[in-house]
Amino acid sequence: MKKFLNEFKEFAMKGNVVDMAVGVIIGAAFGKIVTSLVNDVIMPAIGMLTGGINFSDHKWVIKQAVQQGEEIVTPEVAITWGAFVQTVFDFLIVAFCIFVAIKFMNKLKRQPEPEPEAPAAPAGPTQEELLTEIRDLLKKEASK
Repeated sequence: MKKFLNEFKEFAMKGNVVDMAVGVIIGAAFGKIVTSLVNDVIMPAIGMLTGGINFSDHKWVIKQAVQQGEEIVTPEVAITWGAFVQTVFDFLIVAFCIFVAIKFMNKLKRQPEPEPEAPAAPAGPTQEELLTEIRDLLKKEASK
């Protein structure tokens, strides 16, 4: 049991798991900010430009609800295309905000300092020096 707990502790404390947890928490907070931006800032402005139209209320009713007095026997069947348009619009705004945030964070990220260059390897013998050595070896062999 102790080995299992040690393995779990090692897994939970790995950098990737902690980084992912921090990312999820920040993502949730960022999602709330973007949702507020969409609902409280952007959509009222778009609603004003479109004459107060709320996209999420638009739907195509396929079958009307059946009621008996105040009681609904069968609920209506409808395609809520306005909610879909609203969700797509929300997604585009979230994607744009994330793009801008990542672009900003990449600018803030420090550029890694260039590594110092390794000392150059000593230069090998030139072609003339090699030919001279070969000539001298051939002379030595011939004189034997």
